[in-house]
Amino acid sequence: MFNYPDISPIAFELGPLQVRWYGLMYLCGFALGWLGIRIRAKRSDSPISPAGVDDLIFYAALGVIFGGRVGYMLFYNFSGLVQNPLALFRVWEGGMSFHGGLIGVLIAMGWLARNIRQPFFSVTDLIAPWVAPGLGLGRIANFINGELWGAPTSPEAFYAVWVDGVPRHASQLYEALFEGLILFLILWGFSRKARPIMAVSGLFLIFYGLFRVGVEFIRMPDEHLNLATDGYLAFGWLTMGQVLSAPMVIMGVILFVLAYRNNRYVKRISA
Repeated sequence: MFNYPDISPIAFELGPLQVRWYGLMYLCGFALGWLGIRIRAKRSDSPISPAGVDDLIFYAALGVIFGGRVGYMLFYNFSGLVQNPLALFRVWEGGMSFHGGLIGVLIAMGWLARNIRQPFFSVTDLIAPWVAPGLGLGRIANFINGELWGAPTSPEAFYAVWVDGVPRHASQLYEALFEGLILFLILWGFSRKARPIMAVSGLFLIFYGLFRVGVEFIRMPDEHLNLATDGYLAFGWLTMGQVLSAPMVIMGVILFVLAYRNNRYVKRISA
């Protein structure tokens, strides 16, 4: 166990410009995605050429940023949005939702797939493994910023992190491990050989959903969602993260089964 240090959210300064850890992690995540997808795009079963990866990352970034912000306001701060719709644009106040970002990326990939005339799921299969490193880095940024802590735990636990005198689970680091590293290794290993269209996307939804639902049991809920129940939506344990993630597992299983039933493969690289 160790005491949580007081870490500045600012990574470094360049004159008047302040570079924050959260933004830096986002940048690193997009950079890793660009590099990994570009290497993967050299394979004959890629739906996009290496030259087209720049556009893909650009669209994905827009989807993450806009979808993540809109999703946060809709899922986690809807009352604040109703009271002041302009709060949607106050990005400096923080607040991003993975599920909103996922929806934003799916919309962006749908637009891209239509433009390059490739099946939608062939594009999502391509990017799925490289979403995980960005998720892991984002959770590390949450830890650095001292937000989204886990529930209190035993003071004697070797994994306990003391935060303001309270021993807690470092749920951000758990998520970085499972949603970042382990999810990446699963998807990267599975996609090393050609798979039916939808299979990789289905596997992403299955494992992300399982990991997220599991970690939510020891993560503190968002209290402002329901002050009367300390942030839990029902039963004294159900969180918004679980409500949004559980359907992902079901959808993932459906996609995975359909992938092998249809048994369709990417046949050519787009120009």
